[in-house]
Amino acid sequence: MEGQATPEQRWIPWMRRALQLAALAEGRTSPNPLVGAVVLDSEGCLVGEGFHARAGLPHAEPGALKQAGKAARGGTIVVTLEPCCHQGRTPPCTEAILAAGIERVVVALTDPDPRVAGGGLQRLRDAGLEVISGILASEAAYQNRAFMHRVRTGRSWGVLKWAMSLDGRTALPNGASQWISGPSARAWVHQLRARCDAVIVGGGTVRADDPLLTSRGHRSPEPLRVVLSRSLDLPLSAQLWQQAIAPTLVAHAAPEDREMETQVNNLAALQAKGVELQKLDPCEPEHLLRELARRGCNRVLWECGPGLASAALQQGCVQEITAVIAPKLLGGELARTPLGDLGLTAMDQALGLNCEPGLSLGQDLLMQGQLSPFSAPN
Repeated sequence: MEGQATPEQRWIPWMRRALQLAALAEGRTSPNPLVGAVVLDSEGCLVGEGFHARAGLPHAEPGALKQAGKAARGGTIVVTLEPCCHQGRTPPCTEAILAAGIERVVVALTDPDPRVAGGGLQRLRDAGLEVISGILASEAAYQNRAFMHRVRTGRSWGVLKWAMSLDGRTALPNGASQWISGPSARAWVHQLRARCDAVIVGGGTVRADDPLLTSRGHRSPEPLRVVLSRSLDLPLSAQLWQQAIAPTLVAHAAPEDREMETQVNNLAALQAKGVELQKLDPCEPEHLLRELARRGCNRVLWECGPGLASAALQQGCVQEITAVIAPKLLGGELARTPLGDLGLTAMDQALGLNCEPGLSLGQDLLMQGQLSPFSAPN
């Protein structure tokens, strides 16, 4: 009958609740995905909830099943991602589901991890359980876009952030930039860092701004602070070398012959301060994101200057833009702007964004959007 709800639609409210549970751990589960689960008894009543809180801790399904106890038998589990079927740091979730006596499994997404990739759902079907998939799949995919991107591409999901004046400047002609945005916007950025696994800057930002790059306590442990530097011309008194506050990684090129002694001395001094060093060959954004993905970073935040930001864009290392626009006019033909030259020569080459509605942060305006794939101009 036209307009009649399909049987699958009755699972939508429960899947939405599972997604809400999964979001509680945003920024804390890498390299694992965000996952939430709810358990309903045989009458369809809620008897258990759970979410994956941190890598190494129990997954969402065992937590929800433990809360449900014997009431799970004959019931349904609704979970945002396919239950795992392999032994990792925790046992397979498929076996916990079978042991609990669940009869139906409702899933949003298939897990792209090659160790699962449909195997979890097949294990449950083979055991005689009813399996329903695809409920709120697009919402679940958006929630886990960073995890899915890392698994499929071998690179972390990149978010490029900047704050600028209404006339598009990120600093005055003399380089002064603190503060373009207001307190509300800066507090929001601290929360954004807490949802990322690493925060990346270049050597120029370290020299010009001496940033701290922490979440100011919104996340524990703090995200990894990363400096991408080819020249290793870095001030040895920078705040980033304070390792008791947060860890720092310096990704660098091999020392060059003409600057060998200075660069080797800087590397030794940084190492003595407890800073981790990682040589990249070549020392480029795409190689850095492959290294960070190897370390389990799902989502990283670029807070860099225009040159590095442009290189990151051109190398496909940015999937999302976050721009804070302040109601100020800075002027100056030589004033710094968010991006360097992208090599574009026609308007139809411009990078497009799928933007969300603007959000007010005090007097500032926040604009966010996912980037259309970058294609270099001919």
